[in-house]
Amino acid sequence: MSLVECDIIPSEHVAYLTLNDPTHRNIISSALLDDFEACLNQLSTNQSVRVIVVRATGPVFSAGHDLNEIPDKNPYEVFDLLSRFAQTMRVMRAMPQIVIAEVSGIAAAAGCQLVAAADLAIAGDTALFSTPGVKIGLFCAVPSVYVARNVPRKKTAELLFTGEFISASDALESGLINHVVPAEKLAETTRSLAGRVARQSLSAIEATKRSLYA
Repeated sequence: MSLVECDIIPSEHVAYLTLNDPTHRNIISSALLDDFEACLNQLSTNQSVRVIVVRATGPVFSAGHDLNEIPDKNPYEVFDLLSRFAQTMRVMRAMPQIVIAEVSGIAAAAGCQLVAAADLAIAGDTALFSTPGVKIGLFCAVPSVYVARNVPRKKTAELLFTGEFISASDALESGLINHVVPAEKLAETTRSLAGRVARQSLSAIEATKRSLYA
């Protein structure tokens, strides 16, 4: 079974990538990352897809990197593992389609990074966000980069130095996400936003995205 499901709705020009490892809190394991990268590579050349929605099954959007993969690795291997996910986020930013993160539940560490790296993000009102590395004697170095590009420095510092969760409303006020909606309306609202973007031509979307990040 794939840890990331890819569903395309041709009539809407929208693809849904669903993180599908709820029993492990959708952690960014090497296996899940393999599947996620494969889906992105497939979609990046699909001219019929204009918007990609990243969502998750279960109560956790993503709990971040799989820390169980780290103890057996030396520091260089750990750096390569973390850098690989950062490279995947750069691929997401570089692809012509707009990526929307649909966040229900918890987005922690690399999960929070994924939200920050998305072009747009919508969260249910019960969603929570954190960069909790400091609580286990680590530093969320890679996630901090994208978070700091979305969130003012003082708020980023609070996230990094306390490791505590912030609410969806706090994430909205801080600029990490675009909208907060009642959890039961999350899918509907995301679909509406995706549809408003997908009405535009892919060439116009790509040109605008490249100019924005340039």
